[in-house]
Amino acid sequence: MTERLFEGADWDFHTLQRITDACEEVALKDLGLDVYPNQIEVITAEQMLDAYSSVGMPLFYKHWSFGKHFAFHEASYRKGLMGLAYEIVINSSPCISYLMEENTATMQTLVIAHAAFGHNHFFKNNYLFKQWTDADGILDYLDFAKNYVMQCEERYGRVEVERTLDAAHALMSHGIDRYPGKKKLDLRAEEKRAGRRRQHEEEVFNDLWRTVPAGKSKSRSALSVERRRKLLGLPQENLLYFLEKSAPRLAPWQRELLRIVRHIAQYFYPQSQTKVMNEGTATYVHYRIMTKLHQQGRITDGNFLEFLGSHTNVVFQPEFDDPRFSGFNPYALGFAMMQDIERIVTNPEAEDREWFPDIAGKNDVMGVLRDVWANYRDESFIGQFLSPKLMRHLRMFHLHDDPEERAGIRVDAIHDERGFRRVRRELARQHDVGYIDANIEVVDVDLSGDRRLILHHHVIKGSQLNETDAKRVLQHLADLWTYDVALIEVDANDKVLREYVVSPRPIPAAVA
Repeated sequence: MTERLFEGADWDFHTLQRITDACEEVALKDLGLDVYPNQIEVITAEQMLDAYSSVGMPLFYKHWSFGKHFAFHEASYRKGLMGLAYEIVINSSPCISYLMEENTATMQTLVIAHAAFGHNHFFKNNYLFKQWTDADGILDYLDFAKNYVMQCEERYGRVEVERTLDAAHALMSHGIDRYPGKKKLDLRAEEKRAGRRRQHEEEVFNDLWRTVPAGKSKSRSALSVERRRKLLGLPQENLLYFLEKSAPRLAPWQRELLRIVRHIAQYFYPQSQTKVMNEGTATYVHYRIMTKLHQQGRITDGNFLEFLGSHTNVVFQPEFDDPRFSGFNPYALGFAMMQDIERIVTNPEAEDREWFPDIAGKNDVMGVLRDVWANYRDESFIGQFLSPKLMRHLRMFHLHDDPEERAGIRVDAIHDERGFRRVRRELARQHDVGYIDANIEVVDVDLSGDRRLILHHHVIKGSQLNETDAKRVLQHLADLWTYDVALIEVDANDKVLREYVVSPRPIPAAVA
């Protein structure tokens, strides 16, 4: 008779080792997963709340906003207004999985299967994570960043460091390189070069500002538009990178802080594009592993029922008219699509053979899924693999809501022959960061006048910025640039829709 992994709800560290070994056997032999080495940490509820506050990163530097988030989450948790995640997993090598000590043995098995093998495989193999993250160096880099921020606080004062970090955090989502082709980030090399600014870039920087006229009366011809834009690297959508290299009054340590925040923002970039796939992969993997362990008799019927209760809650999808509905649950959509691909590969219908000729009836479920997990992101995954059968099952439809039209909201497509491709295309577009994120870039600097920094926001389908939020973020940008900043919203025809102008706040006398 197969030996049980555990009895009852209690567990110890020897039990966790047996659970990990059993999950690994299924993951590697049955599912063919390829994972980083695993490191499992057991933490308390308070430590989990602390991890929430610092976006789940270990060894993170200190900042007042993390304490604010901790206080909010702790109060909500104590009042019973929110639960806590069963785990947090870090994209690093080794892959670190944090488990709540309050979990039962069954739940520890579930989260090990989910995080230590599902997420782990996705982190290691998906092309976006390979292209944009450095799993081997992230832990060392976080340790360097934490120590560097502490040293800056001791030398320049906590208030001034927080002022710089506040501004950098406000611009964090616009501190990302979005296109491939640049040198892959080597975080260990970044740590080594932290104390010196590259000589060539300093020469370019000095050359640029030497050409700036002394006053407004000077001719703009002193520096041609082409040369000015070339020296500044314009247009530039990575605002933090531009400020790090070109802001005229930032000290070297401030530039390094911007660089740190920029690298951490880049680290999270793939996760924002793969939420459905990443959670769908981990949920599918934990379902397969838990089912196999039950079939092997290594967990009891009671354990399996406990697992199914939690699993069902995770993949619950409220209906569109349910008060709890807030869009598609990425766990639910991702898991449903993984199971649907399994159906298409093993038991396709005529419709599936027409829509998915490359995988229908292929009978290699894990081979197909591993290829999907490696080579797609949410937008392309949904656009390629969302099937008519699943659209019918989830009763999908598309609403058209254009503020310029007086007809109001209308149902533009439903789950039928005429609407399948439209529904799939629109759902995929909702997961395309190039479509949903604001397209803002630096286009010029008025060097011959007041040195105003000029940015453009290219508005898509009338989606303009929230005025209050835009002014707040621009204020941080102006504080770093130390001159006026103008943001111009333009449509597809370059028609000016709105313009914001913000001046920097005075630098405190003690700092100046």
